[in-house]
Amino acid sequence: MDRTGNSLRGVWRVALLLAGLLLVAPVHAERIKDLANIAGVRSNQLVGYGIVVGLDGTGDQTSQAPFTTQSLINMLGNLGITIPPGTTLQLKNVAAVMVTLQLPAFAQPGQQIDVTVSSMANAKSLKGGTLLMTPLKGADGQIYAVAQGNLIVGGAGGSAGGTKVTVNHLSAGRIPGGATVERSVPTAVGGADSVQLELAQADFGTAQRVVEAINKSFGEQVAWPLDGRRIQVRAPESAAERVGFLGRLENIDVTPMAGAARVIVNSRTGSIVMNQSVTLQECAVAHGNITVTVNTDTQISQPNPLSQGQTAAVQNAQVDVKQDQASLMRFKPGVTLTEVVKALNAVGATPLDLVNILQAMKSAGALRAELEVI
Repeated sequence: MDRTGNSLRGVWRVALLLAGLLLVAPVHAERIKDLANIAGVRSNQLVGYGIVVGLDGTGDQTSQAPFTTQSLINMLGNLGITIPPGTTLQLKNVAAVMVTLQLPAFAQPGQQIDVTVSSMANAKSLKGGTLLMTPLKGADGQIYAVAQGNLIVGGAGGSAGGTKVTVNHLSAGRIPGGATVERSVPTAVGGADSVQLELAQADFGTAQRVVEAINKSFGEQVAWPLDGRRIQVRAPESAAERVGFLGRLENIDVTPMAGAARVIVNSRTGSIVMNQSVTLQECAVAHGNITVTVNTDTQISQPNPLSQGQTAAVQNAQVDVKQDQASLMRFKPGVTLTEVVKALNAVGATPLDLVNILQAMKSAGALRAELEVI
């Protein structure tokens, strides 16, 4: 098998090992703040268009990015510098960029926040550049922050054995504390006498457990569920008292219900992640020269007549792999998906084969789990 196949197979083995370690981990109590958010308390996306200067000849090629030249001319005009009409600017140290920012809840004027700067055109590198003053706007078109500062392009570069090696992405960088908040976003924490919690994952059982934990800590009828995601909680009207109340509420421990079985497959990198043990029902799948069969083979366990035991039906989950002209694999019902994937991997199935086989099992109803292919 070639090196690519070996590397992909190695990734699958590591992913399955991690999945196996995850499956044996018991469910622990978690804080409410890790399970739910307070409705209305959220971040806001800001974006702005700016210019990065001071590059070492790695800026935009202005012949292919005319908006860079136009932006620079407009900026110089605002500073009182007039460029004669028809002048052709050959810029190598300037790049047009987009600046993005996540404005956190309760951000106040004067607060400094990190920003991400990304090249728009064909600049080779933003390393060593300086972002000029860039207004950052929200979805309503209002300016909420202003960004400026020196870029940091992450990664590493150097040479090894006479070969130049660069391990980073040079078209984007960050400016720590590069944005200053100019306007706050009003954030209402609930209504006059209550707040609403929103679970990250809708689950009726978890919602009921959260309600029970809150009522146990603060008294009966303090919280009640609205549906599988939303929980209404009575809260003090005073802002100071409400902050303390929510601080205690967020740190209450709750043991969430076990989530639905889920299998996530990345067809590009060849990785698979399962959140719990996933078993298969009876099915038969033929894919190319690979045939997967899951059938019933029940063995009767008869105890000794004098042992006072009981007759029991035992389902054998042993994996039987045969590789002939067509690779034939037989599994018994109740076999775990981990064993099936290991067997498929052993006979040389590619990540694409695995994705197709898992999708077929899901469509046939044999895979009792949510299947997500990314």
